Amino acid sequence: MTTLRIARVGAHTVPAPAYANHDDAGLDLRTVEAVTLLPGERTLVPTGFALAIPTGHVGLVHPRSGLAAKHGVTVLNTPGTIDAGYRGEVKVLLHNAGTQPFRAEAGDRIAQLVIQEYTSVTVEEADTLDVTDRGDRGFGSTGVA
Repeated sequence: MTTLRIARVGAHTVPAPAYANHDDAGLDLRTVEAVTLLPGERTLVPTGFALAIPTGHVGLVHPRSGLAAKHGVTVLNTPGTIDAGYRGEVKVLLHNAGTQPFRAEAGDRIAQLVIQEYTSVTVEEADTLDVTDRGDRGFGSTGVA
């Protein structure tokens, strides 16, 4: 198991990021302050924690499905990317795509954090690329709307 070191930012009693269930992929992130989002509005919401993501890993901030389904609230830059070298406070870019104002109180769960291992690559420029069945057919090319 990999260890994620965290540090509180400021004086608050918001619970640390944690898994709600044993087999969950995402740690719950909570807001450290009350926030209200009007329909169409977006804002950076502080979580009150900084992370030391291990080298070779990335933190991916995902929306909570319940907030999206019930209120139309999502993470605008899904998934938000937290690089291993970043040591500042984690903030979540929430967006209210719903039709009603949304209010979260300090301590409410606002997003999920998935820690994932990744592979770095070496970039090599080429005059041509290998041929595939799909080729350069992009958006909507599979016929699925």
